[in-house]
Amino acid sequence: MKAIDTNIVVRFLTQDDDVQFAQAVKLFTEEQLFIPETVFLETEWVLRFSYRYTSAEIIEGFRNILGLPNVQVEDMGKITQIIEWYQQGIDFADAVHLANSQPRSSELLTFDRKFINRAKHLNRCLVREP
Repeated sequence: MKAIDTNIVVRFLTQDDDVQFAQAVKLFTEEQLFIPETVFLETEWVLRFSYRYTSAEIIEGFRNILGLPNVQVEDMGKITQIIEWYQQGIDFADAVHLANSQPRSSELLTFDRKFINRAKHLNRCLVREP
């Protein structure tokens, strides 16, 4: 199994460099791949800010990658939950923070009122101001 970095995922999804895209396709079709959660976090940021992808385009790309039989992640349930929350309007990074907080914490404290409002009733971890 081989772990891959953000730039491999970005090349695969954007197809913006012919040589690197071909290398990425070869990896995604011929190798057993592990993608760390942090790679999804960074990929979302790169696609949103550098490539101006919409959240719907990012979600579609992530779901396509996660559907490949040779791709493994740290915790499929958690990454699926993060993507669902992102689809519901939670910032991707905030969804990662919430998903990582919920098993250990009863509350996630933040000054981000938008996050607080969107996270109401999502899970057992209450998102609130300090």
